[in-house]
Amino acid sequence: MTWLPFASYNLWSLFAPAVGQENWHCDMKRGFTKARGKETAIAQILKQDNIPQRIGHLAQRGVYEFHQDHSMLNCSNAVQTIAETLQLNQEKEEVQERVRLILRKYQENPILKDKHIIHLTRGDEGFPQPIQIQQGNYLFNLYAAIDCIFTEDDILYILDFKTGKTDFDLRQGFVYLLAVSYLYPKLPAIASFYNLETGKWSKPISATVSQLKAVQTEIAQIAKKHQHDLQRYRRNIEAFNQIFPPNPGIQCQYCQFKSVCSFSKIEVTA
Repeated sequence: MTWLPFASYNLWSLFAPAVGQENWHCDMKRGFTKARGKETAIAQILKQDNIPQRIGHLAQRGVYEFHQDHSMLNCSNAVQTIAETLQLNQEKEEVQERVRLILRKYQENPILKDKHIIHLTRGDEGFPQPIQIQQGNYLFNLYAAIDCIFTEDDILYILDFKTGKTDFDLRQGFVYLLAVSYLYPKLPAIASFYNLETGKWSKPISATVSQLKAVQTEIAQIAKKHQHDLQRYRRNIEAFNQIFPPNPGIQCQYCQFKSVCSFSKIEVTA
């Protein structure tokens, strides 16, 4: 397979903060993740889920298990059965409690019940198949890790599951709409987010052809800029913190890379 530059919502979020998250954004995370991810210490960190990530992955898997056998939705011991499948007893207590609550809530309100599901992931499949996109004379791969797609009245509904206090990021919805415009070009599509812990829905997200073209242009630029940064880093690895500048502050205490990032040790003034 021919190598191509790539883009994804994840890369976009590492490149530029979501609205309201500017103070928390640190470009050095992109450097650790995408430029130094194969270094032993960094690779070990990337293999480990933090608690929010672990809850998110297990919640997604729980929804998947409910829909592998629809009788589970009406089964009195379904939560316990799925908890055993997920081996929840091997997780931290907070993870166990929150995932069990998510499973109970989903069984009480199974939002995918009776839907014509054409795509539902477990959440641990790894990278999805790339979508090759031609933007002018620039060719790149788009990766879109969509949780669920179902159809209703010849409309595609893209659903992304959330947990915790994560805000919905419209950019993710637009990237997914761009992806399905290539995967299912004949069908109109609507994207939305659903928080499995709070039961909160986002507003439906749709996009015109011109909006999708704008998203494609933006994400192609991100792919180019990211490859440019990687090339700069490979030519001069000593310039890591200039190419991927840190944003040290109180947010460092929550950063997965704090053990390998010298900038996280900088004291923050009150």
